[in-house]
Amino acid sequence: MTKVGDNVRFLSSTGGGRVVKIDGQIAHVEEEDGFVTPVMLKELVVVSTPGEEGARRDIFGGTGQHRQEREQQAKSKFVPTQMPEAPKPEPVAETPGGEKLNVVLAFAAMELKHLSTTSYEAYLVNDSNYFLYFTYLSRADGEEGWTTRYAGLVEPNMQVFLEELTRDQVGRLDRLAFQYVAFKRDRQFRLKAPVAVETPMDTTKFFKLHCFRDNPYFDEPVIAVDIVKNDIPQRAMTIDSSQLEDAMRRKRHEDSRPLKRPVQKKQPKDGPLVIDLHINELLDSTRGLSNADILNYQIDTFRKVMKENLTKKGQKIVFIHGKGEGILRQALMKELNYSFKGHDVQDASFREYGYGATQVTIR
Repeated sequence: MTKVGDNVRFLSSTGGGRVVKIDGQIAHVEEEDGFVTPVMLKELVVVSTPGEEGARRDIFGGTGQHRQEREQQAKSKFVPTQMPEAPKPEPVAETPGGEKLNVVLAFAAMELKHLSTTSYEAYLVNDSNYFLYFTYLSRADGEEGWTTRYAGLVEPNMQVFLEELTRDQVGRLDRLAFQYVAFKRDRQFRLKAPVAVETPMDTTKFFKLHCFRDNPYFDEPVIAVDIVKNDIPQRAMTIDSSQLEDAMRRKRHEDSRPLKRPVQKKQPKDGPLVIDLHINELLDSTRGLSNADILNYQIDTFRKVMKENLTKKGQKIVFIHGKGEGILRQALMKELNYSFKGHDVQDASFREYGYGATQVTIR
């Protein structure tokens, strides 16, 4: 409730002052210029009462030096405190052999004794005195582009957890790629060239106990992939722009004439269907095609033949893939394990087809 002596301000207009008289619902307010203005009580807001004003005078009261000291002490209470600086990172403890990069990608089984149902963890080990900005990527057979699985920073002489993978996900890690830039902080260092490394993966290893081996960076057996060893990138990706331009020019030229050759099917009487997947048996020319393009074409041919014969129960099909490095055979076995399950698979007769042939019986 407004009383005589209260300091007030007006609601409907600017200004205010001290209440010097109250008549019913009318307050007489003395403003700073000395004029007294009658105002309805409901149009006023009390700013301070005489008791509060006296308290203010008591806090800042006094004269001369005492008054200035009190004002300074009161003001100091409202000076914002300066935030403490963030602690600087501790200097990196370098190792004598850490001037050479050693980078390892490793896969650990969550339950090593249950590889048919377990999930897997992927780790990156940075055994060097360098920080690494990196990306970890993958590509499945039949895919044209790469998928980024992790991008970030790993500190010197540390390992970082990348991801957890299911059984189906590891089956799509047909090719892995790793890109990095190495540097040091707050000190001089030898410059390391940025590198991209690409490596094929035999995904069937994830389901074979003997493929998990002891590793100095882990307490349990893992599948380890060397990315960089003693500063030497393993399977580095190199792109020559002039060679790329020539390949594109040849590819356009080859596209102007038929490139594909009908799939050769050999089926002796009462014998199996024989499909030779050697690329020179499938295409007239491979100029302008990369190894990945060739592999994808061979896999597409395999899929086409399988789909054409899925309704023919008991049909035997011999796929001649050759021995080589076994990449094509691994790709075919993956297709049979994931896309064409339930059919009988065995090595074809060595006497008839030599090494490097697989027989599939449709069920």
